[in-house]
Amino acid sequence: MNAHASTDLLWVPSTERVEGSALHAFASRTARLHGVRPDDYAGLLDWSIREPDAFHAMLWDELDIIGDKGVSAFTPGPTIREAEFYPGARLNYAENLLRDADDRLAVIALRDDGTRRTITRRALYDAVSRLVQALASAGVREGDRVGAIVTHDLEAIIGYLAASAIGAIWSSCSPDFGPAGASDRLSQIGPKVLIALPEYGYAGKRIDVAPTIRAVAESAAPRQIVLIGDSIPASLADLGCLTLDAFVAPYQPQAIAFNRLPFKAPLAILYSSGTTGKPKCITHSGGGLLLQHMKEQKLQCDIRAGERFFYFTTCGWMMWNWQVSGLALGATLVTYDGNPGYPTPARLIDLIDAEGIATFGTSAKFIDACLKAGLKPCESHDLSTLRTILSTGSPLIAPSFDHIYRDWKADVHLASISGGTDICACFLGGNPLQGVHRGELQGAMLGMDVDTLDDEGRSVSGVAGEFVCRNAHLSMPVKFWGDEDGSRYRAAYFDLFPGIWAQGDYAEKRPSGGYVIHGRSDTVLNPGGVRIGTAEIYRQVETVEIVEEAVAVGQDIDGDQRVILFVWLKGDAPLTDELEKTVRARIRAGATPRHVPAKIIAVSAIPRTRSGKISEIAVRDTIHGRVVKNADALANPEALDLFRNLPQLKD
Repeated sequence: MNAHASTDLLWVPSTERVEGSALHAFASRTARLHGVRPDDYAGLLDWSIREPDAFHAMLWDELDIIGDKGVSAFTPGPTIREAEFYPGARLNYAENLLRDADDRLAVIALRDDGTRRTITRRALYDAVSRLVQALASAGVREGDRVGAIVTHDLEAIIGYLAASAIGAIWSSCSPDFGPAGASDRLSQIGPKVLIALPEYGYAGKRIDVAPTIRAVAESAAPRQIVLIGDSIPASLADLGCLTLDAFVAPYQPQAIAFNRLPFKAPLAILYSSGTTGKPKCITHSGGGLLLQHMKEQKLQCDIRAGERFFYFTTCGWMMWNWQVSGLALGATLVTYDGNPGYPTPARLIDLIDAEGIATFGTSAKFIDACLKAGLKPCESHDLSTLRTILSTGSPLIAPSFDHIYRDWKADVHLASISGGTDICACFLGGNPLQGVHRGELQGAMLGMDVDTLDDEGRSVSGVAGEFVCRNAHLSMPVKFWGDEDGSRYRAAYFDLFPGIWAQGDYAEKRPSGGYVIHGRSDTVLNPGGVRIGTAEIYRQVETVEIVEEAVAVGQDIDGDQRVILFVWLKGDAPLTDELEKTVRARIRAGATPRHVPAKIIAVSAIPRTRSGKISEIAVRDTIHGRVVKNADALANPEALDLFRNLPQLKD
């Protein structure tokens, strides 16, 4: 039974559920060895921070990691960036995910056109084995990059694990990134092999990816291009492509010789949003992602072996890497490619019953859309298998919490989680030992010494502050690819508060121990929980000849954010419907549909700093009615008057 002790406490786990959780079992073992009570999560969290060597030594054993742990689990350094986890360890990410190759289902891959494919753990191992041999034959070695333009489907998972088995570095883009978006990313890392999907389906339409593949072929110059599908499109015939089937045809499944590497050896490159130029290439380690993801999934989300684990994501979002790690727990992944609302708004909810999903992961935007659509799954669906709902991408607003417990299921663990591409993991999230408060993330993940600071670096609670992490954590990036001296890395996370990781979020600590995320503290746009860099928009707008300058900002509205694009047109020309269509089409084609602004508004000037930079923060603060802190730094502060109290932003 779940209890409602107050209007803010929406759910309390039953004693049976608490005592049946992996976190409770881990806490009980900790209690015997280190004196922390199993019902005291705050005490367990404090111990995990104070005693990092003891905690991480226990964590390796708890997660049953395949590999050599080494003598020490944690070695401190002069700074948190120089601290080392498992300095003597050797392991391979793919080896841990492909353990126990048997007849259990590994993945159920679904598409919005109704396609359903499955693969067992044995068949997955064999498919990875064949691709490992093919990649090795193509010259892929430890440290080489394998790039991908793929959807969330079986081939992407097979490719990721094959690259990892060799010790190569995987980096994927979603096919909707467009030619410029994909090229800006993959051209920086020089992939030896590119695996790509020449077309894909979305809401009943077929979308051609060939222009994107050609752009990456020209900018990144991979040695070999491997296409997923039955044939090579005529438009790509001159690139020397092979189909995936032809690429692996010479090889039969055999035992994989997994390349066990140091803990910090790179596994994957993810990308920042490209706010001030080309996206940063955030390089993550195999050891860091494996243990961090398994810790979060097993202990914080209570994902169990044999259960079905769904997350709606694309291969351009960190949640794809995060979900794939669920294979290491013995969970069956349920994946979905396409429009989440096609052919009906309840399509993803239908999957819960159809596939017996226990852990259902989605975005805050999706839950809000279900609320606005008037969906009441408790009346139309069984949902008996559903134990946990995970939400991330943007803050989950209080009415959406009410919607889940009123209209979905009263006895479900709703875990709003928050982290980022920067760590490809979570700082804050679920806790199966404690209750869920309306509008709050339950608290910090084990091992994460998080806090909120004011502008002077003082810890604050009850008000919004800069969200920070004071200690080293498992999945801190190894580096930014191409950032040889580490200066870009330091500037990204450690310039604001020296020696402390600043995540770039505004957050508030609550008396319950939970947190509320108030949004980004920088200029990254975040509509529907998808991080978007303004530079990626500008690069497309600048191709429209009549546009003199533009500034894009996020407007907070109805618990979400929408992109507003202000354009200054040459000769103060009028913004016609036709010009708006041109700008939107250019952004959609060159970036992604998510980059297309909700509103385009013409202005006659755009604020700039004295050094000539467009001041997005000043515009953003002005449209929200906030005081502009850096007005003195503007060369033309009078331009801000053009952005005040605009009627176009009232609806």
